[in-house]
Amino acid sequence: MDTTDVLIVGAGIIGLTVAREIKLRWPDQMVTVLEKEADIALHASGRNSGVLHAGFYYDPTSLKAKLTCSGNKQLTDFCIDHNIKINRCGKLVVASSENDLPSLTQLYDRGIANGVELQLVNEDEAKEIEPRARTHERAIYSPNTSAVDPVEVTRTIAKDCELLGVAIIRGESFQTGEERGPAVTVATSRRLLSTGLMINAAGLYADRVAHEFGVGMNYQMQPFKGLYLYANDSFGKLNTHVYPVPDLRNPFLGVHFTITVDGRIKIGPTATPALWREQYGWREGFSLRELFETTGNLFRLLTKHDSTIRRSAPTEAAKYLRRLLVKQASRLIPDITANQFKQWGTPGIRAQMLDKTTMSLVSDFKIEITQHTLHILNAVSPAFTSSLPFASLAVDELAKLG
Repeated sequence: MDTTDVLIVGAGIIGLTVAREIKLRWPDQMVTVLEKEADIALHASGRNSGVLHAGFYYDPTSLKAKLTCSGNKQLTDFCIDHNIKINRCGKLVVASSENDLPSLTQLYDRGIANGVELQLVNEDEAKEIEPRARTHERAIYSPNTSAVDPVEVTRTIAKDCELLGVAIIRGESFQTGEERGPAVTVATSRRLLSTGLMINAAGLYADRVAHEFGVGMNYQMQPFKGLYLYANDSFGKLNTHVYPVPDLRNPFLGVHFTITVDGRIKIGPTATPALWREQYGWREGFSLRELFETTGNLFRLLTKHDSTIRRSAPTEAAKYLRRLLVKQASRLIPDITANQFKQWGTPGIRAQMLDKTTMSLVSDFKIEITQHTLHILNAVSPAFTSSLPFASLAVDELAKLG
């Protein structure tokens, strides 16, 4: 049986930043990261929008609020220090009507409470920031929202880890695990491993890994697929990301305009339920077990009278039609046509956790700990932005255990 001091399941950005933080604090610890794929950043860490969020959407009492503002600064500094390209274009949040103004004010107040640098601007000031955007009376401008290439960032963090002595094992997956006395025994797809500490950062499969240890039994993954639609050259340029005022009861931010790190424009994303966890295509990653799980939970969510999914289902379903997705985006920037948006981007899957006891989507990050395991559950957006301080928080929890 092979041994390691620390075993981390999942080489996404969360698993890697936790590994890096452990080696920075305790260089003598042997840290091993298992990645089931042949390379890293093939799932959420490499398929997200690449936006570094500023941190003004989140309830001030939440972990997301605590970590996102500092995460934005830390990851921005990391990109600058490692010569990673970053598009510091900012973000404009616009109101479509009088009905949006109370939520816009609430969003601004949240941001100020969370320590985010924001500007509340009028229509004329918003036009100066982005002449093509339309707003009603007021808008919020976030100068610190930016865009990066998430694959480049994740791979750079992986290189940092390996320079520090972390062993990243690709093509080896977690199968089963058991906490026995002072150690954890893990069976992988290749061997048995014994470790003093196991950290579960398995993303879409974090619930499955946690359940092996009797942790988070009331949680189950409910995946959502996100797709962006790219503009062609006839669309022209934008100065800044343009977002709508979101429904703050909903974990999704609505259709918006994003500028990529290389200046391309895209609209989206969709937030439609995936029928299994890695349903990037119609058959890719198919699992009959997951199909039954996700569709069963989806039925219960759709029939729950106060369900977020029930409220948003008609709007989300319409996004799969290119013409209707563009129509939703035209509320933000009116001078666009469907002919300017024809290329769909690479789909991503949101690893959204569902609390089966309340049949509600878990809104905040979630960490659960046993004597020798730490489970990172619901590492959804803005987990990418928050990854560095999130790792510090997780390792602080480990330090409390000694």
